[in-house]
Amino acid sequence: MASGRLSADIIPADAVIEAFGCRLPDSFEAAMAARAVKPAWINLEYLSAEDWTLSHHKLPSPHPRLPLTKHFFFPGFNAASGGLICEDGLIDARAAWQADEAAQNAYWLRRSLPPRVNGELRVSLFAYHNPAAVRLLQAWADGPLPVRCLVPEGKVLPDVASLFSRALRAGDHVQLGNLELHILQMSDQDDYDRLLWGCDFNCVRGEDSLVRSQWAARPMLWHIYPQEDDAHLAKLEAFLDQYCAGLPAEMAAALRALSLAWNRDGDIAAAWRDAASWLPAWREHATNWQQRLLKDGDLAARLLHFIAEIS
Repeated sequence: MASGRLSADIIPADAVIEAFGCRLPDSFEAAMAARAVKPAWINLEYLSAEDWTLSHHKLPSPHPRLPLTKHFFFPGFNAASGGLICEDGLIDARAAWQADEAAQNAYWLRRSLPPRVNGELRVSLFAYHNPAAVRLLQAWADGPLPVRCLVPEGKVLPDVASLFSRALRAGDHVQLGNLELHILQMSDQDDYDRLLWGCDFNCVRGEDSLVRSQWAARPMLWHIYPQEDDAHLAKLEAFLDQYCAGLPAEMAAALRALSLAWNRDGDIAAAWRDAASWLPAWREHATNWQQRLLKDGDLAARLLHFIAEIS
């Protein structure tokens, strides 16, 4: 927050959290320092699986002039990190919904989609611009399983449309070989959660949908936001190191190859064929992984515990 944007009437609380490298106004820092009991001061950082974040997690940073100490707090994917955001009751709600066929059918009907059929692979596709999307869709069209692909409107839509040589918009339904594709309107978070919960496989983009896909407990493919000089690939590899830890070597290699092909415009068709053979085991892994992520609490619980430690 820029200096001068915070009202002078605001009194510092027992805990002060600044997020993503923002800086508090000097006047507010002075008000924090004037308290008899100094606030717990947290800098909540960006999500990353990179090793360096663990060495900086919870590190103190004394103020250069005032009697205050800021602590860094890094969200992450293991017990040594700050964890991930997950609201109370979400996992129970997801499990109940996934066990309730009537609730699922009502959701599909509301989204103008057909109910599931035996043998169908239902996937969601949410990505940035990605030329590999065309080849993945073609692989599904040419593959042995019927695939119903649900695509929320977004940046990947022109790539998807190029396969069909026509413009596509919300409400459209097209078919190619074993692939049936539906274009969906963008929805609110609750609806998107249920889209993730109801699919067998989810292609997600960025950090928010990545985290929500973990709570779906389904196999997923992450399109990380591209950065200059391929800096994003190191972040992707760091995530894959944790996500694939403990898996059989061949399965881990297949999942990693699929992610790298998706993010580096590689041979996604071959990578999909290899990874798809692991889908039953992958689904079990997704459930175990989701449980492991929350074993030591979500981000809010870990943050409150740390604030209590330093207060």
